[in-house]
Amino acid sequence: MSSQSLILHANVFLLLLIAGCHAQLRVDYYRNTCPNVESIVRRAVEMKLQQTDVTVPATLRLFFHDCFVRGCDASVMLASTNHTSEKDDPIDLSLAGDGFDTVIKAKAAVDSVPGCQNKVSCSDILAMATRDVIALAGGPSYAVELGRLDGRVSTKGSVRHHIPEPDLELEQLNQMFASHGLTLTDLVALSGAHTVGFSHCSQFSKRIYNFKGNKSIDHTLNPAYAIQLQQDCPKNADPETVVQMDPITPKIFDNQYYKNLQQGKGLLASDQALFTHKRTRELVNLFASNNTLFETSFVSAITKLGRIGIKTGNQGEIRRDCSMVN
Repeated sequence: MSSQSLILHANVFLLLLIAGCHAQLRVDYYRNTCPNVESIVRRAVEMKLQQTDVTVPATLRLFFHDCFVRGCDASVMLASTNHTSEKDDPIDLSLAGDGFDTVIKAKAAVDSVPGCQNKVSCSDILAMATRDVIALAGGPSYAVELGRLDGRVSTKGSVRHHIPEPDLELEQLNQMFASHGLTLTDLVALSGAHTVGFSHCSQFSKRIYNFKGNKSIDHTLNPAYAIQLQQDCPKNADPETVVQMDPITPKIFDNQYYKNLQQGKGLLASDQALFTHKRTRELVNLFASNNTLFETSFVSAITKLGRIGIKTGNQGEIRRDCSMVN
């Protein structure tokens, strides 16, 4: 069998595998076991959001980090006594605690309802909470497919090379997304989540002080924006110092992110690469000019994201405590 034929067969197998898992998910999964689960989760998310705006990007980022490593199984939430779980990897240490807290509070709210206790998985609660924070921040609301089980495995070593680094080039990003059955359009649409949230100075300092070792500024950065970033992030900035991903509408889930890219105001190198690269520039321009198209594409992409590596049957469980296996 030729190498091309082998690749084709492997791709077909992957698509069948994804389709098989996806068939287990459905919007009304809890209709008989916990019929009001969506409104219970929504109320818990609303209460959490009243406490802190960080709830929105923290929950959204938690969902992405969970799905991209072992699939959408809440493995990112598992804790270990010897610090060897996913959440202990340096990449995940930057995840804001408010994302975890949102799921924990929503889980407690669900379990407090008679008949619902231990009936809804942490991974499904995370998927619902993610939809809710997006909608509450002004973004689209959508029907969430449910029926995931929680995974029992979480290892620090599984994180590396699965979560995109802030300086990845487009081809590397595309390969990473494609390995999960996500297209280039999905990649650009999901990147729009950077319309909310913040980043630590260390994630982009090389762009404003020592670009490619030349003590210069990344030429793809808007010069005025670069100067502003240098003011916000001096060379010896406190490691905790953060900058908004979207300097214009940082708390609103909209298409401003793409308009920023057009002006050279993408905070991370991997953001700006979407506009500088000719393969994705047209998509950036389309989403910048049409918020409805962006929202439609984002919903399609995050729905596909939510199908990655789901656990069903004896592959997983419904955790009583999201931070530990039963």
